[in-house]
Amino acid sequence: MAKPLLPDALWDRIKPLLPPPPKPKRPDRPGRHRLDDRMAMTVILFVLKTGINWEDLPAEMGCGSGMTCWRRLRDWNETGVWPRLHQVLLTRLDNAHLINWTRASIDSTFARAFGGVEGSGKNPTDRGRPGVKQHILVDANGVPLAGDITPANVPEVKELLPLVDSCGPQDEAGEPLHRPAKQYGDRAYDSEPHREQLRQRHIEPKLPKRNSEHGSGLGIFRWVAERTLSWLHGFRKLRFVTEKTQEMQFAFFNLGLALICLRFLEQNSFC
Repeated sequence: MAKPLLPDALWDRIKPLLPPPPKPKRPDRPGRHRLDDRMAMTVILFVLKTGINWEDLPAEMGCGSGMTCWRRLRDWNETGVWPRLHQVLLTRLDNAHLINWTRASIDSTFARAFGGVEGSGKNPTDRGRPGVKQHILVDANGVPLAGDITPANVPEVKELLPLVDSCGPQDEAGEPLHRPAKQYGDRAYDSEPHREQLRQRHIEPKLPKRNSEHGSGLGIFRWVAERTLSWLHGFRKLRFVTEKTQEMQFAFFNLGLALICLRFLEQNSFC
């Protein structure tokens, strides 16, 4: 049987985070019927996974205008639903001891940007074409602990400390409850000041130096970050950036991170 786009396990975690619906209209002037929140969320997931344009949504879905769902995604993003959803799932994973804090890996990938996208930059590895760089930090199993989006021309190493300082479940002040014992990365993160900053946080840096011979053996630990990036780009809306505003880009990005966290819960029957 086909899997539902919005399973009950996911909806049960999203629904409490959503803002209350607007007050009902006057009975004598009801106006157009408001699209159900669950239907809107189903459409949002459909767009995330297929990368389809909002205006091209099939009428058979019964969702009405695609822009209605776009506005619902925008409004929910403004209230911080998607980062909170990611935090809820990370907390659930951590309480179930499904986050391995012995080490973390960081990596990034490029996504081509089309049509004057906010926050994009010239990709130095793609003949200067506009794009963004998606950064993630994962645990030893590949659970996405933190993520960010920058212009394509921003060096990866600039995101190392911000992601380390925001990874995993956080307390009320926004400080991480745990830190990884070791931090892995490729040669793009070679920086002595950053190594020293990691040591000050009681994290052992495992960052190879530039121009050193390949075969350091660190790749056997870093591959989980590359795998999680491939999962992230399994959502076609993240493979190519077509949303014009950075807010909407982050909405889809954080939702993608949350869905990957949900997979780890499902695999271990902790939904």
